[in-house]
Amino acid sequence: MRYGDGGGVGPDGRARREQIRRQAAGMFSDGMSGVQVAAALEISTKSAYAWRRAWTAGGDQALTSKGAPGPDPVLSDRLVQKLIAALGEGPAAAGWDEDQRWTLARVRTLIGRMFHITVSIATVSQILHRAGFSPQQPIQRAAERDETAIEHWRRHQWPAVKESRADWARGSASSTSPDFR
Repeated sequence: MRYGDGGGVGPDGRARREQIRRQAAGMFSDGMSGVQVAAALEISTKSAYAWRRAWTAGGDQALTSKGAPGPDPVLSDRLVQKLIAALGEGPAAAGWDEDQRWTLARVRTLIGRMFHITVSIATVSQILHRAGFSPQQPIQRAAERDETAIEHWRRHQWPAVKESRADWARGSASSTSPDFR
């Protein structure tokens, strides 16, 4: 996969793209033109000319990666690890005795209590996703649920209720169909 094909936005992708820019710098120092570099590395001529300008102004250091795009993370890796440890203790340890579920609002409150930082619900979701958590809907079943009665109904009554598809009338319900008239 070449530079123009994307290559991902993670650290591996950035390192791969930086390696291509370093190859371009070597070609510029050998006297190759922007068009020749673009053809050799399978990149756009616009990128090659921009890299050449940056390389001329600042040398090889000007072509190094600037890091991940966007703002810095709200919580450092160390703080995220502390948060995960607190989540592992459960909601009761954090003061929620009603039920044992972590909600985004509760995690947001916990982050505020632990780190004195106010974050949005969306940021909490992103932090948890990066930490490996996934959203889950808890299964809520009636306390009166009778598994044996449910199994009996599925086995004996459902087949009688379920209609066979073979008995369905075949054909079209379209008003333009000759069978419809």
